[in-house]
Amino acid sequence: METQVRKYNLQGENIGTAAVDNRLAQAEANSQLIKDYIVALRANARQWSANTQGRSEVNHTKKKPHAQKGGGRARQGSLSAPQYKGGGRAFGPKPKFDQHVRINQKERLAAIRALLAEKIRDSRLIVLKAEEVAEPKTKLFSTFIDQCDLQGRVLFLGEGSFVDISVEDVIHRFSIPTDKHTNIVKSIRNIPHATFKLVSNISGYDVMRAGSIVILEPALEELQEWLLKGLKG
Repeated sequence: METQVRKYNLQGENIGTAAVDNRLAQAEANSQLIKDYIVALRANARQWSANTQGRSEVNHTKKKPHAQKGGGRARQGSLSAPQYKGGGRAFGPKPKFDQHVRINQKERLAAIRALLAEKIRDSRLIVLKAEEVAEPKTKLFSTFIDQCDLQGRVLFLGEGSFVDISVEDVIHRFSIPTDKHTNIVKSIRNIPHATFKLVSNISGYDVMRAGSIVILEPALEELQEWLLKGLKG
């Protein structure tokens, strides 16, 4: 069974529909699984490089601010204490290492499928007919977004380039750099809230943030092949 999604050309004209496998269009996942996946993605994006100096590290005098007794004031041991200007920070952040949160690959794919399925069910994923863009044209893509009434952040998805290498009769597929979408990238880079990514590089966070998703025809095939690999049905 298949679900139909709207298909447009670059002029923003509806030219029919494209088929999406129901296993993707109707995918669901536990809400806690999706939350854990997004939280892990955001945690792994942190640099963990924040660093502050404690009282033993600051370049400051170690002189006692005033006499221990006789002044009627609380005793103080050093001007490098946190309560003094220029003093060290108490319990400040230090660089952390090995903070990576491991993401189970099956859970990752399940979360991305569920987030994409939500976009499909809400009619916020459309297919763009593959057309050659001879030169960068920001106005063309800006008009396309307006004609299709795409709301919020717009995520454009394109297909990647791969090479198959046989090792001991086993075929291994490797992603290789591609510049086939250079003109599309240059066309949309000055459009606010519009981004372009290859299908193989997207995460569930990209899908979740996007208000609308525009996927090129060849990229739709690649997306389904990737997300549905190994699924029964």
